[in-house]
Amino acid sequence: METNLMQLKELFHLEDQDLRSYSPLTLAYIGDGVYELIIRTILVKKGNCPVNRLHKKASSLVKAGAQSAIMEVIEEKLTPEELSVYRRGRNAHSPTMAKHATMADYRRATGFEALMGYLYLKEDYTRMLILIRMGIGEDIL
Repeated sequence: METNLMQLKELFHLEDQDLRSYSPLTLAYIGDGVYELIIRTILVKKGNCPVNRLHKKASSLVKAGAQSAIMEVIEEKLTPEELSVYRRGRNAHSPTMAKHATMADYRRATGFEALMGYLYLKEDYTRMLILIRMGIGEDIL
């Protein structure tokens, strides 16, 4: 993944930005996509199966309630820096809310997505994957 992101930066003339300058909702925006791609990749790499089944399993892992549950597992294992990013995302006021989630779950999920976005943009993929693995446990197997 690192080589591909380096190529992305080179091909599109992208410069590194100060991650502290990003709003937590911007971090959550990219984090949402990254997390979903990771989940979909894991599911697809486990073997060919009907797309409907892939979608149902992925949806169960990327919904706000599931992300909130992940945060309950990993929050105590976060570094002070990661905890700060998570809290900024959790406390951000979003103009929308998930249809099938409580406000508390939605806010924790936004914090989780902000953390994923932060780690992705920081290019700390190993830490991102470790946290995801801790959070989902055996659910994906």
